[in-house]
Amino acid sequence: MDPGLVACIEDGLQYSMVDYVEARAQKLVYWDTVRPLFEKYDLLLTPTLSVAAFPVGRLNPEHWSQHVWDWIGWASFSYPFNFTGQPAASVPAGFTPAGLPVGLQIVGRRFADLTVLQASAAFEAARPWAQRRPPID
Repeated sequence: MDPGLVACIEDGLQYSMVDYVEARAQKLVYWDTVRPLFEKYDLLLTPTLSVAAFPVGRLNPEHWSQHVWDWIGWASFSYPFNFTGQPAASVPAGFTPAGLPVGLQIVGRRFADLTVLQASAAFEAARPWAQRRPPID
């Protein structure tokens, strides 16, 4: 099992059922703050991550806290939609000046998975990436 997942599960053991029910209520309140945006717009486009890619094997970027499972600080564009259960896709969008990959996140309304997949395909058709590679130093 992933060590980060195991640590997350072990951390969760300290919470009671009452804590869980209160957290679920907070989740519903959060969903109510996001929902109006998606009543007006079909999609939201954001960066995939707030940091550039970092080496394989690291749990967190080098300059961030090295908590064993807490990635919320650098994954702040993706976790809100994991939390609300909305469909989201990450598509290649280019490279940093150092040649590291950058992603575009496409988020849709709840249950609008097909719209997200269609938008992802349209973006890739408009900006194909498979033949583009960053320069090798």
